[in-house]
Amino acid sequence: MLDKAAHENFPVAPFFLPRAWRTDLMAVYGFARLVDDIGDGDLAPGGGDAVLLGLDRAQADDRLALLDALEADLHRVFSDRAPGPGHPLMRRLGPTVRRCGLTPEPFLGLIEANRQDQRVRRYATYAELLAYCELSANPVGRLVLGVTGTTTPERVRHSDAICTALQIIEHLQDVAEDLGRDRVYLPAEDLKRFDVTEADLAAPSGSAEVRALIAYEAERAHELLNEGTPLVGSVHGRLRLLLAGFVAGGRAALQAVAAADHDVLPGPPKATKLALLREVGATLRREG
Repeated sequence: MLDKAAHENFPVAPFFLPRAWRTDLMAVYGFARLVDDIGDGDLAPGGGDAVLLGLDRAQADDRLALLDALEADLHRVFSDRAPGPGHPLMRRLGPTVRRCGLTPEPFLGLIEANRQDQRVRRYATYAELLAYCELSANPVGRLVLGVTGTTTPERVRHSDAICTALQIIEHLQDVAEDLGRDRVYLPAEDLKRFDVTEADLAAPSGSAEVRALIAYEAERAHELLNEGTPLVGSVHGRLRLLLAGFVAGGRAALQAVAAADHDVLPGPPKATKLALLREVGATLRREG
C-alpha cells in the first residue's frame, strides 16, 4: 500500500503533517486503495483478501461479491456490535472514523463507483462522466476535509472540483491501460466530435485527432483545477501546503501530458518531482 501511495499524482500523507493526520490519511488511503484494487482485479493472488472479508477463496475473482463483502465490513466499522471488521485495513480505519467523526457516505460512494466500473464501461456524455467522478473521486477530498476538521459547504464545492479534475487527469494518463481493461473514460460524444474511434485509442501512438481530443479534455481538467484552487487559500499552515500539493500534482501532470504533445497512448506521461515542487510554489504564491 505504501508503495502504491508513492506513485500517486498527489501527496497522500507527506512527512510535514502532524502524525495523527498522517495516520488517519493513510487509513483512508488504505480503504480507497483496497476498494480500487478489488474493482480493478488487482488484489494479491491467493484469495487472502477474500478470506479476510468473510468469503471463500473460490470467490476471490468475483469482484461484485468482494465489493458486497467490503461494504458489509465497512458497516461493521461503524457499528458498536460484535464482531468487528475482519480485514486489517478496515480495522485500521475504525479509530480514524471515531476520532474524526467520519460518516459512511464517502466510503460507500467509493464502493459504488467500483460497482459501476463492473457494469458501465463507456460514458456517452461529459455529464455522465462527472456523475461517475462524484462517486469515484469527490469522496476522497471530502474525507481529507473530514480528517482535518475543516469541512464547510464552500470548501466541499472547491474540493469536488479539484478531485474531479484529478480523476479526469488520471483517466487521460491511463487511456491505453483502461482500454486494456475494456473501459473508456473519454465521453463518446467527444470521440465523435474529434472523429476518434476506439481503434484509434488502441494504436501504439496517438493520431492528430486523438491528441486533439486529449488536449480538449485536459483543458477541461485545467478549468476544474482553477475552479477548485481557492480551497488552498481558505486554510492555513500545513494543511494549506497539503492542499497545494493536490492542486500542484494535477497541474504538473497536465504539463507532462502537454510536454508529450498530448500523446498518452505509448504510456502515461508522468511529472518529475522538480515540476511538482515548482507547481506547489506557484500555487502557494497565487493563493497567498
